[in-house]
Amino acid sequence: MATVLSVSGSPSPASRTARLLRHLDRRLTAQGHDVIPLDVRTIPAEALLGADFRHPAIIEAAELFDRADGVVIGTPVYKAAYSGLLKSLLDLLPQHALAGKTVLPLATGGSTAHVLAIDYALRPVLSSMGAAHIVQGWFTLDQEITVADDGTLTVAPGTGESLAQVVDQFSHALGSRTALLAAAG
Repeated sequence: MATVLSVSGSPSPASRTARLLRHLDRRLTAQGHDVIPLDVRTIPAEALLGADFRHPAIIEAAELFDRADGVVIGTPVYKAAYSGLLKSLLDLLPQHALAGKTVLPLATGGSTAHVLAIDYALRPVLSSMGAAHIVQGWFTLDQEITVADDGTLTVAPGTGESLAQVVDQFSHALGSRTALLAAAG
């Protein structure tokens, strides 16, 4: 089917956001997509904060975006916006790094007061980067994500079904777009 880049913008190694993305990656893989995970926190800080466009890790990240047909962007919400770590990476990518891509924005946070961060903070940036189609995003409360001692992730029942539906809509949009591009030659 399609290649999906799944990007976690969380700075935490024990991130609920990253774990949620990897959980959703499995659903996309089961639907036939090739999913490539990218945890922005693994990119060297000196490359991100020093705006080193020529750093091998930044070049590699840009190549991953270029190869992808679709991109899932996940971020925790801090102060009503996406993470600074994610912003650091997006600032270093080419202006139209999302051109022709289908994008699914996801966010996690501690309060429903942050639910609009997707539409008012993240979506405009993704649009300015040339995303062909930004599907409906989804905000998940931290309390709806439980991580067991063994690392197993559980999503609250209503939220789990809603997330599955959003991911399925992304997959469908991605599949339709990929089919159109293949038919166009």
